[in-house]
Amino acid sequence: MPNYRRAIVPGGSYFFTVVTAGRQPVLCDARVRSALRAAIIEVRTRWPFVIDAWVLMPDHLHCIWTLPPGDSNYPRRWSVIKRLTSRRCDAGHRCPRAPASSRNRRREGGLWQRRFWEHCIRDSQDLARCRDYLHWNPVRHGHVSRVADWPYSTFHRWVAAGLYPLDWGGEIVWHGNEQGFCE
Repeated sequence: MPNYRRAIVPGGSYFFTVVTAGRQPVLCDARVRSALRAAIIEVRTRWPFVIDAWVLMPDHLHCIWTLPPGDSNYPRRWSVIKRLTSRRCDAGHRCPRAPASSRNRRREGGLWQRRFWEHCIRDSQDLARCRDYLHWNPVRHGHVSRVADWPYSTFHRWVAAGLYPLDWGGEIVWHGNEQGFCE
């Protein structure tokens, strides 16, 4: 089994990317959101952490967490969140499932990719860059033309706290013949 190197900083802040199996676009579905929210609440009760920023996209999510002083066990938290979300979906929500293959042998659900990507936040500038990237993601992927139009994000919480203006990021102009949006 591979030995993945992870950034381990007790009490640190981390940027995460977690992706659905086969890039299934199911995370914005109300039933899956509900299962994910319940799993996060349960895990935070047992293993506390602060959610600094979050964006839920159809097939992946990005978030920034800060762990309590002396605690660096974010892999456990993600393992339990993913497992609980999958179980809740299997039990009552009937989430789409990726092909079985080795998932059956490992008793894994079909909702999530096995792994996740993390980045240990180094300083306040790194935190600001990660937070901006996270909140800009729905525009980057073409789901909305303004950050404020995406409902599944902590952007609105940051605006209410006065840390972002409502028009942060401005409006993106689509020229029609280009490969993507003009930034």
